[in-house]
Amino acid sequence: MQYRKDKYGNELSVLGYGCMRFTKTAGIIDLDKAEKEVMAAIRAGVNYFDTAFIYPGSEVALGKILERNGVRDKVNIATKLPQYLVQRSAAFDMYFDEELKRLRTDHVDYYLMHQMSDYAQWEKLKGLGLVEWIEAKKKSGAIRNIGFSYHGTPGHFLKILAAYDWDFCQIQYNYRDENTQAGVTGLRAAAERGIPVVIMEPLRGGKLVSLLPEPAKKLMARNPRGWTPAEWAFRWLYNQPEVTVVLSGMNSLEMVEENVRTASEARVGEFTENDFALIGDVVKEIQQREKVGCTGCAYCMPCPQGVDIPTIFRCYNTMYTERKQAGRFQYVLSASFTQNPAFATQCIGCGKCEKHCPQTIPIREKLKEADKALRPLHYRIFTAIVRGNMYRKIRRKEKQEKPA
Repeated sequence: MQYRKDKYGNELSVLGYGCMRFTKTAGIIDLDKAEKEVMAAIRAGVNYFDTAFIYPGSEVALGKILERNGVRDKVNIATKLPQYLVQRSAAFDMYFDEELKRLRTDHVDYYLMHQMSDYAQWEKLKGLGLVEWIEAKKKSGAIRNIGFSYHGTPGHFLKILAAYDWDFCQIQYNYRDENTQAGVTGLRAAAERGIPVVIMEPLRGGKLVSLLPEPAKKLMARNPRGWTPAEWAFRWLYNQPEVTVVLSGMNSLEMVEENVRTASEARVGEFTENDFALIGDVVKEIQQREKVGCTGCAYCMPCPQGVDIPTIFRCYNTMYTERKQAGRFQYVLSASFTQNPAFATQCIGCGKCEKHCPQTIPIREKLKEADKALRPLHYRIFTAIVRGNMYRKIRRKEKQEKPA
């Protein structure tokens, strides 16, 4: 494992573990599976683990794993204040104390203001006394480093970056998002200030691996480098000295092993002109086909009407990055054949989802587009027949089980 230094000279593994995507069964984190993966990463040298207050079960799972293996002091925990939920100063301690309890620790190594996107958010927090609160927590040792994660325009990022003496920051950055959100402009601006940068969404929620267009996959497969799609994405990031840690939401031992190998081998400046040219060709292939820039982060969920927004967009993109039939089939299985349907047509246009979308996607508009593409008339008829039969079976079973 390779390491890069934080603002105070502490070594952080260039590969960080993103805990948002722990495997779940029936909505509950598979703790035993997650433990095997987390411990494999720690044994391989990973020492940065990222979670957040709003990731269901993530903080609790991480806390349990670290405690029962006695490795809390061997790793750095990064978690986040849900600043968008804060309306009064008392909320700072309320959320932070709950996070310490979940994580089974007395301190957080790297604490972030979660999902900043507008300078006005910082002004609001500052008005509630956040600066004084941070200083008190750092003085007591309860917080070791303070930062913010960002989803917004470059302009607001630069203003927030300059507004406080931050210890680190976290941005969405990958070869597809080089010039979106904070982008390369924000990355370099932070580095110029000596502020370490943690990278999230390096694979864009898996889109730069399994959902790459077939021509893009073939370009990579034919290249003499012999790198996998994930390896290309990570090495593109590690090539840049301004990048400190790259987070990966690993949920299999195979992912851990491959990402650790890449993090151990990659070097700053190893990319050649041919490598950059290949990435450019891959981006062109993606741009030609992609319909919605959704990363599958699920910040838009839960939908009050039961619409499975990330799944709908994933299937919609699959229609164009892979095959139309593949996207529609995935949609039929995931949104139609469940007891409670998750059709885009259930959307009532409340807009709650759009307020929380880090990618600022016009979700309501895109849901209509996606539904039209995913459910042409013959698919609607087919799913209606299947759902009708399914409900009749359910009702028959309920009658049989009902006491006389």
